[in-house]
Amino acid sequence: MVEITVTASVCKKITGRLTSAIAKQEDVSVQLEALDIMADMLCRYLGGLLVNFHPSILSCLLPQLTSPRLAVRKRTIMALGHLVMSCGNLVFIDLIEHLLTELGRNDNMSTTRTYIQCTAAISRQAGHRIGEYLEKIIPLVVKFCNVDDDELREYCIQAFESFVRRCPKEVYQHVPTIISICLRYLTYDPNYNFDDEDEDDNAMDAEQNDEDYQGSDDEYSDDDDMSWKVRRAAAKCLDAVVSTRHEMLPEFYRSVSPALVCRFKEREENVKADVFHAYLSLLKQTRPAQSWLADPDAMEQGDTPLTMLQSQVPMIVKALHKQLKEKSVKTRQCCFNMLTELVNVLPGALTQHIPVLIPGIIFSLNDKSSSSNLKIDALACLHVIMVTHPAHAFHAHVPALVPPVVACVGDPFYKITSEALLVTQQLVKVIRPLDNQSEGSDSFDPSPYINDLFTCTIRRLKAADIDQEVKERAISCMGQIICNLGDRLPTELPGTLLIFLERLKNEITRLTTVKALTMIAGSPLKIDLRPVLPDAVPILASFLRKNQRALKLCTLAALDILLRNYSSAVTPVMVDAVLAELPPLISESDMHVSQMALSFLSTLAVTHPSSLGQLSGGNILQQLIALVRSPLLQGGALAAMLDFYQALVATDTPGLGYMDLLRMLTGPAYCSIAKCVAALTRACPTEGPAVVGQFIQDVKNSRSTDSIRLLALLSLGEVGHHVDLSSQPELKTVILDAFSSSSEEVKSAASYALGSIAVGNLPEYLPFVLQEISSSKRQYLLLHSLKEIISSASVSGLKPYVESVWSLLLKHCECQEEGTRNVVAECLGKLTLIDPETLLPRLKGYHAVSDFLKTLEDPDLNVRRVALVTFNSAAHNKPSLIRELLDSVLPQLYNETKVRKELIREVEMGPFKHTVDDGLDLRKAAFECMYTLLDSCLDRLDIFTFLNHVEDGLKDHYDIKMLTFLMLARLSSLCPSAVLQRLDRLVEPLRATCTTKVHAYSLQNSVKQEFEKQDELKRSAMRAVVALLTIPEAEKSPLMSEFQSQISSNQELAAIFDSIQRDSSSANMESMDNQLKDDIFP
Repeated sequence: MVEITVTASVCKKITGRLTSAIAKQEDVSVQLEALDIMADMLCRYLGGLLVNFHPSILSCLLPQLTSPRLAVRKRTIMALGHLVMSCGNLVFIDLIEHLLTELGRNDNMSTTRTYIQCTAAISRQAGHRIGEYLEKIIPLVVKFCNVDDDELREYCIQAFESFVRRCPKEVYQHVPTIISICLRYLTYDPNYNFDDEDEDDNAMDAEQNDEDYQGSDDEYSDDDDMSWKVRRAAAKCLDAVVSTRHEMLPEFYRSVSPALVCRFKEREENVKADVFHAYLSLLKQTRPAQSWLADPDAMEQGDTPLTMLQSQVPMIVKALHKQLKEKSVKTRQCCFNMLTELVNVLPGALTQHIPVLIPGIIFSLNDKSSSSNLKIDALACLHVIMVTHPAHAFHAHVPALVPPVVACVGDPFYKITSEALLVTQQLVKVIRPLDNQSEGSDSFDPSPYINDLFTCTIRRLKAADIDQEVKERAISCMGQIICNLGDRLPTELPGTLLIFLERLKNEITRLTTVKALTMIAGSPLKIDLRPVLPDAVPILASFLRKNQRALKLCTLAALDILLRNYSSAVTPVMVDAVLAELPPLISESDMHVSQMALSFLSTLAVTHPSSLGQLSGGNILQQLIALVRSPLLQGGALAAMLDFYQALVATDTPGLGYMDLLRMLTGPAYCSIAKCVAALTRACPTEGPAVVGQFIQDVKNSRSTDSIRLLALLSLGEVGHHVDLSSQPELKTVILDAFSSSSEEVKSAASYALGSIAVGNLPEYLPFVLQEISSSKRQYLLLHSLKEIISSASVSGLKPYVESVWSLLLKHCECQEEGTRNVVAECLGKLTLIDPETLLPRLKGYHAVSDFLKTLEDPDLNVRRVALVTFNSAAHNKPSLIRELLDSVLPQLYNETKVRKELIREVEMGPFKHTVDDGLDLRKAAFECMYTLLDSCLDRLDIFTFLNHVEDGLKDHYDIKMLTFLMLARLSSLCPSAVLQRLDRLVEPLRATCTTKVHAYSLQNSVKQEFEKQDELKRSAMRAVVALLTIPEAEKSPLMSEFQSQISSNQELAAIFDSIQRDSSSANMESMDNQLKDDIFP
């Protein structure tokens, strides 16, 4: 604080002298130094301390814009750019009015150029302030573009670029004009004629084998020619337009894309690089939009950007063909980056063009003048193309590809070697694909290439003094070679497997080696691994106790595949070594590891049933029973558990028979236990009827507790789902009687049981359920049974009953009870999916989507909330249904994000008053819809209106804040320029969240969860801050800079910030997004 006070005092004292030095100094060098100091003071966020001096600073700077010295003008522009970040509105208006007046007068070209540069600089630094003046500024800039002065044109187009990036909303209506000007000047080259270059359209086919083509040596050059600067400015401006106007993608592919492709032949290298960069931006814009652009139902009229890009691929390849053999390294790198991005956006798009492209890639790999980075880019491009295209497309080129790739594997630079090993691994899959034996692969003989690929890889595999990445990729590559070509390497195989064994013992390489062994063990070639199994399996068993989760998972997968494919070579001693390590892995603390362990045990039951004898009474069985009783057991882990029980009971192991296992299945997790009972019963059909009879007696017995009834009913349901129980005459009566139980859980279980049993014999039970719904008063429970039937039965089995079920459901559509109506709605939806061609038109006849959305105006809060949930589901799964309705729906959606005071009430709880917000769930549903629309309908949103409501959400309830923090992180990557314009308004609520504390005096009244919630809120806010800081120039915002200083000076916040920065890779942001989607769409 003291430092700031001293700094302010010093600045105020020297400002007056600096303004005098700038205004009156005759010595230009002193004037330049004074301008530098002034710019530095204003730049270092001290401008706010000098607010009283701003008018005098402005009045001393403005005359310098007409200085005869260009250096003075340049420094003055820099100082004015920093001044507008902190000056008051009156000073800003004076500056803009002055610039507009001078531009209107246009006294001479030199000063006009300076004023245009100054306008662009102000826009770059304070785009949010200059936006309202664009209506006056842009027509003047457009007028000056037509003046025959290349330097002025360059500055005008640079100003357009600045407006596009910094004032995206205000510049919107001028974008077509800006695009038109840029396209005109992208080809502006008055001193050069390109006509001769296009004389032979078919030249590229004839040139495929022309390895000596080196590009043109005598390129035209003229030192006085400044037109290249105009073209470069146009390319950069188009880059800015493409990067910020995502909603105009179809238009870009119509007009901008062909123009950029035509300019790949640009003679000036720097301009060419910017043209390529602009096209890369266009491809990157297309990439995140694939989710909604590829929707087959979306945009029925007209082409989608993806289909338009697809149709332009031949033109792109033709333009790139010559460039791939240019002398310029930079040009070739641009080509490889382009091709890589192209196949990422459109996998498989180059299948027809492989013959044209491969020679160009080989040229760069063989060219001695190629830089290391160029070779790395060429290899990366080749790898992506090979991964995304069918193997047969490369077979004709394998003879030409293998030598340069092998040479790169032997390159002394580790990064080239690493990339080349990736390509080699993919090349092995190409020369002998195992997954699908297509026609092309049957006729291709890999023999001539096996030795070269093996030799270059084994040399890298044996080397100990190489980079970690090279070691890992050499192991993976050799794993692929043995997997796909091992039967052709009989003499080399034993020695190579011994090297793998050594790498397995090395802590640094063991994980990669486990993955490679898994790949080899799964090969359809049945590679002989017997020589190394006695040593390898105990080592793998020891990995199961290591504190490295990835290693445990990969090791379990490896052991599983070894058991399946090499069971005769796996001895009981090896199995015992593994079983000794399993008990700690079977636990609810890590369901994925548990699932893999259970899969291994299931395989073991098939291959080594005698080894399971030791399970009885052992630790593994105790852990299994504990896991069955866990309420967390579900999904893949539960499926693996059921498979294991079925495999185990089939082994007839003493002490682990059907009844033995059944007696162990007790505990509170009734659903999981019931599924296990059903799995055992399916595996032992002869024992089933007696157990089913016992369950029926348990339900009937008046002395049975609710827990016994619950387990019996759920077990009956699970068994009946797979086994026909119609031979049990009492079953229907017993279940219907359970509907009258006093326990809600028993009623629900009885409802589920009836539906599940019906699935096992539809002709017997479905008419009975329909009859009961019509005549009984217990429709709610019976409708739940019907829902279970519709959800689980086969389509073919249900088809004969669709009409009778449909008519019955329609009768109950207007039931008085809301719960019943909701179940009927679910049943109708699920039933429609069974025969959509017939039933969907009927459903639409009752309610069109647009009519349904009128429920967003319903006075009932719950109706509006359910409507939003449905709208959210449609936006996520079928965006084409709602895209055309967004103009009318968005105002209603945004309206639901507002906090309504009339819905907030106080509830007295003893001596305390508790605030209840009845509108919270509705607001949360609205914000969830907004988040979904970012993914599916971004092109239909006005981002600035959207941001207004995100800004409000940042100050709302905990749940809403968590959602808006995620939205902010998403928006930072999707629409950085719009977020940058609103940055100052977004930072404040983030800072408020991060600096809030739970007061010490409320400690006794605050539960632990309150602190945890606050901590999680801070972390989420900090993730949003980290995402915002990825936007270029976000740090220039005074408020953001101040907040950063605050974070670094606070130990707690600094620790959170550092940890999030370390973790904020794109994968983590992706997983964060996916986690939210899982929450919104469970």
